Amino acid sequence: MTTQHEPSAPDSLTVLTGMYEAESRYLAAGGPGRATFDLLAPYFAPDVVMHQAEALPYGGTWRGHDGMTRFFLAMSRTWKSFEIGEQEFLATGETAVVHTQVRARARATGRELAFPVLQTITVRGGRIAEVRPFYWDTAAIVAATTA
Repeated sequence: MTTQHEPSAPDSLTVLTGMYEAESRYLAAGGPGRATFDLLAPYFAPDVVMHQAEALPYGGTWRGHDGMTRFFLAMSRTWKSFEIGEQEFLATGETAVVHTQVRARARATGRELAFPVLQTITVRGGRIAEVRPFYWDTAAIVAATTA
């Protein structure tokens, strides 16, 4: 008896490392307004939901590919540069936790800020379905980005 198997979806770690590589290419190509979200779209479910802290200049809930496109535009309006440094991944099943060191320069003030971000990410069917970033100090980000 032969059993056919559906191809399995990539694991969370594979999806996330691919997305971060695509994000680097997207930013290197000029980011929002210069590069197309098409570089990132394959990594995000069509109904993806991102929950950003309300206090941030790009705070709120962003839904779907259109929402993600608007999110990246809001990030671009806030940050002149946004460099992803060292990352640590913990992926188990559909859930992943990513600890990222960021160095960014605010567009409005020119101030540079280094900060960590911890994200919980849900991956379903080989695509990112939900993202919940946690910032250690949203007040520092607001202060650095506000003229």
